Amino acid sequence: MQNKVWIVSELYYPEETSTGYFLTKIAEGLSPYFSTHVLCSQPTYSARGISAPAREIHSGVTIRRCRATTLNKDIFLFRLTNLLTISLSMFLHAVCSFRRGDIVLVATNPPTLPFFIAAACSVRGAKCMLLVQDVYPESLVAAGILNPHSILVSMLNRLNRRLYRVVEIISVLGRDMEALVRKKLAKCTMKIVVIRNWADIDQVVPFPREQNELLKQLGLLGKFVAQYAGNIGRVHGIESLLKTAIILQRIDPDIHFLFIGSGAKKKWLEIAVKENGLENVTILPNRPREDQQNFLNACNIAITAFVPGMTGVGVPSRMYNIFAAGKPIIAAVDEDSELGLVVREENVGWVIPVGNAEKMAAALLEAKSNPSLLADMGMRARAIAENKYTVIRVIDAYRSLINDLLPSSSK
Repeated sequence: MQNKVWIVSELYYPEETSTGYFLTKIAEGLSPYFSTHVLCSQPTYSARGISAPAREIHSGVTIRRCRATTLNKDIFLFRLTNLLTISLSMFLHAVCSFRRGDIVLVATNPPTLPFFIAAACSVRGAKCMLLVQDVYPESLVAAGILNPHSILVSMLNRLNRRLYRVVEIISVLGRDMEALVRKKLAKCTMKIVVIRNWADIDQVVPFPREQNELLKQLGLLGKFVAQYAGNIGRVHGIESLLKTAIILQRIDPDIHFLFIGSGAKKKWLEIAVKENGLENVTILPNRPREDQQNFLNACNIAITAFVPGMTGVGVPSRMYNIFAAGKPIIAAVDEDSELGLVVREENVGWVIPVGNAEKMAAALLEAKSNPSLLADMGMRARAIAENKYTVIRVIDAYRSLINDLLPSSSK
């Protein structure tokens, strides 16, 4: 009997949030080579409210959607209940579905899921590959949810170190994440591979801003637009971006900030913009993935910012399509983060200290004053998207790892 390849994640098609989107494309990319199956939940994020079939075959992938509670995730106790019920539901399906020799790729979202799936793999004799999207408990500490010195953090660290040691392979999204995971493993010589996400280079291409429909609608064609697109969440340095907008409204009101997205800090941002009378800030809701060509080109430069403590914890997936759109980036991140390393190595923007609004303002003023430099950076950004960050490279990397794990009889 042919061994199966399983992708296990809370989020999957028709979800279009980053984790769901990337894992959907990975599964579909692997399906011509392996018998590919997915365990996931009913839609809970961008496609929340849609009742997808419990079982279906989509783009060559067999999907099994597991039911669980869908309580209000903005309430911590309800969110925790959702995490536990979806993890338990998927565990029960996994125990009934996995077979000896199957290869299981499990994402770290939600954070409880890998523990249940690793246990199911152990029971059924399947081989488990961990796809680290976020590192716990560090991401919860950076978000301000947990105290770094608490007993709970210490316990979670021990649990995650044990998880890392029982899987066959660990896949991470960047070099900083690899360093953090290796530090957790100490002297344990686990196989860790860096497999980055990719740019949608066919769907997102550079386009003249003077012809951009979104900028026309917003009346921003005459402005120098700095765009923040993505999650406006707890681990993002939205406070420093607001301070930058306050500084630049006095110095150069022609620099305009365009925020596109949603998240835990969005309401705070909207209130702060109103209270400070900022006319140089526009805030828009999430836009659909198919509109990326339009909204990612609705700027002169992209900006991103993290809070302290995010090095190795997560890699912003949006950066790849920012590069595909040929946009330079100003990144308020640690220099040894994956984004910081890429921006400096490829000379596609500025890396500034986390939380430093004055240096963010200075970088934006420099960018505005030097259009030829911006154009050169934009061309380099597009080139690395085309040459280094492609879906083919990612699928080939996973295909190679899976082949290494499969029994000889199944290859």
